[in-house]
Amino acid sequence: MAAQFSNLKGALVMVVVVLFFFFTLAPLPCLGRKGTSKQNLKVQKYLKSLNKPAMKTIKSPDGDIIDCIHVSNQPAFDHPLLQNHTIQMRPTYYPDGLYDESKILSKPKEKSNSVTQLWHLSGKCPQGTIPMRRTKRKDILRASSIAKYGKKKHRTTPRPTSVDPDFISRSGHQHAIAYVEGDKYYGAKATINVWDPKIQQPNEFSLSQIWILGGSFGEDLNSIEAGWQVSPDLYGDSNTRFFTYWTSDAYQATGCYNLLCSGFIQLNNEIAMGASIYPVSGYGDSQYDISVLVWKDPIEGHWWMQFDDDTVLGYWPSFLFSYLSDSASMIEWGGEVVNSEPDGEHTTTQMGSGHFPGEGFGKSSYFRNIQIVDGSNKFKDPERVGTFTEQPNCYNVQYKQKGAWGHYFYYGGPGKNPNCP
Repeated sequence: MAAQFSNLKGALVMVVVVLFFFFTLAPLPCLGRKGTSKQNLKVQKYLKSLNKPAMKTIKSPDGDIIDCIHVSNQPAFDHPLLQNHTIQMRPTYYPDGLYDESKILSKPKEKSNSVTQLWHLSGKCPQGTIPMRRTKRKDILRASSIAKYGKKKHRTTPRPTSVDPDFISRSGHQHAIAYVEGDKYYGAKATINVWDPKIQQPNEFSLSQIWILGGSFGEDLNSIEAGWQVSPDLYGDSNTRFFTYWTSDAYQATGCYNLLCSGFIQLNNEIAMGASIYPVSGYGDSQYDISVLVWKDPIEGHWWMQFDDDTVLGYWPSFLFSYLSDSASMIEWGGEVVNSEPDGEHTTTQMGSGHFPGEGFGKSSYFRNIQIVDGSNKFKDPERVGTFTEQPNCYNVQYKQKGAWGHYFYYGGPGKNPNCP
C-alpha cells in the first residue's frame, strides 16, 4: 500500500512538473512571433521610405530591379533642409583644362574601353526620372541593424601622414593609394580600369575610388567618394558596381552609400548608383575603365559628379558639409579592402586585379590621368604626390610621373601570399 501511494505521489509530481513547463514555456513562441512581427514592420517601413514609387521598372539580367523614379521624388528630398530646395539642373561652370584624351598618344596594345551598366540590356529610364536600384528585404537583413545598413564603419579612410602603430590591427582596412595634401583642392579626376576582385568573406569588400577629404581624421572628417566596388554584404553578390559615398562626421551618423539616405541629388537617367558595371577587365585580355570627376561649383558651391566624359550625374549640396563647404584639404586615389581574418592571418581578398603593380598594363589595375581642380576652377596635374600602403607585401602601389597617360599609377595585390601570411 505504501509503495502504491509512493508511486501515485511520484506520478502526480511528474504531472505538476510537466504542466508547469507547459504553461510557462507555451507563451514563448508567441512572444517570438511578436518580436519577429515587430522587426518585419520596421523593415517594411524602412523599405517603403527607401523605395519610392516608380514610373517604370526594369529587371536587370543580374537580378537587380531598377525603378525609374521621378527626379523630384528621390530620397535626397527627405532631408529637412532639402524639402524646399530648388534643383540646380546643371553646373554653373565646368572645370577648365580637361585633358583632351583623344589627343593622348597611347600604344594600341594599351587601349582600354569604356563600360556601361548591366541593366541597360533590359531597358532605359525615361527623361525626368532617375534610375534607383531597389532595396530588398534580404539586403537589409544582411546588415547588423537597420541603422547601419548602407553605411561604412568608422575609421575607414587611409591616414598616410598620421598612421598610429595600432592602425592596421584596429581598423582591419588596408589601402594602396596615391595622394596630395597641403593645399586647397576643389575637385579631382581619374580614369580607373574595372576588375572583379575575389572576396574571401561576405563581410569583406574591395573597392577602387577617389576620396575628396576635408577636416581632420578625427570625428569631424568630411569625405566625398566615388568609384567601383565588390561588396557581398551590401549587395548580396560579387558583381562589380559603381558607387558613391559621403559623410560629414567620419562615418558616424551622416552619409551613406549611393542613394540609401538623403543627400546626393541625382539628375541623370542613365547611371544607377550601386548597379553592376559591364563588362570588366580580364587578365591579359581586354581592359575596360570608367572616368570619375568630382568638382566644386565656384558659384553655387555644390559638389558635382560626372561619369565618363560627358555624363553629369548630380551633386551634393554644400550645406551637407562643414569643411568641404569651402574646399578639400586632401585628395586620395586608390584601392581599399577589408581584412577580417583573426589572429594575424591575412585575407585572400584581392585589391584591384588581384596582381601586384609590377605586372603592368593588362595585368595590374591602374588609375590614369589623375588631376586636381584648383582655386581658379582649372584642371592641374597633381604636385608632390605621395603614396601609402600599410602592408606592401599584401597590396602595393607604384606611382609614375608623367607619360602618355598623364600622371598615373598601378596598384593592388592578392592579399595573402608567401610574403603576406
